[in-house]
Amino acid sequence: MLKFAMLTLVAAVSAVGAAQTVVALDPSRGASALVATLREAPPPMAVGQSAAISKASDGHYWAEADVNGARVRFLVDTGATAVALTLEDAQRLGFDPAKLDYRQKVMTASGEARAAVVKLSAISVAGARVADVDALVIEKGLETSLLGMSYLGRLTRFEATRTSLILRP
Repeated sequence: MLKFAMLTLVAAVSAVGAAQTVVALDPSRGASALVATLREAPPPMAVGQSAAISKASDGHYWAEADVNGARVRFLVDTGATAVALTLEDAQRLGFDPAKLDYRQKVMTASGEARAAVVKLSAISVAGARVADVDALVIEKGLETSLLGMSYLGRLTRFEATRTSLILRP
């Protein structure tokens, strides 16, 4: 059984590598895109100290974060691929919603929505800081900003206990 599990793991890792190579070899992107993909450094990991977010009475984890020097209240959402910002939060962070390019289609709890890709210089939650975070500004239908995997996935790890969510840079 262990041998089978190891073979499955090796196959999965190989499949991911092959898929990345296929994406990198997309002829519409050209050879220079392949070289750029191969040279691209992984995004910097989180720095700082471990942080704990207490579970709220509604059963969710709400994080107060410093984003680009401003405070944003996020619902922690491990099911969200990226950090997602409401129009109001994006505007407070200095983005002009009227000038953003909403060409990305995303699925939200309210259904399909359009989103614009933005880059946040840093997100810090109680000392757990991640720089250069990809995020989406959701054009309509998002009631609160979401702290998704474009932040959480750059931590060394995060773990949920009965009373809190621990973020480890």
